[in-house]
Amino acid sequence: MRISARNQLKGKIKDAKHGPVSTEVTISVAPGVDITSVITESAAKELDLKKGNEVYAIIKASNVLVAVN
Repeated sequence: MRISARNQLKGKIKDAKHGPVSTEVTISVAPGVDITSVITESAAKELDLKKGNEVYAIIKASNVLVAVN
């Protein structure tokens, strides 16, 4: 796989919560560092995502918002 995104983090699936429409995937990228992504259930099935699978979290965003109250 070749992709233009430069923010690629290799990790393992810590948890995948499948729902009727979407799946919440938690990827452990370093000790104590997790990234959570919500993808379509059909994409999760197509990728055959399961706990322990090695995957890449690919981040492509024009901005990141941070807020405090």
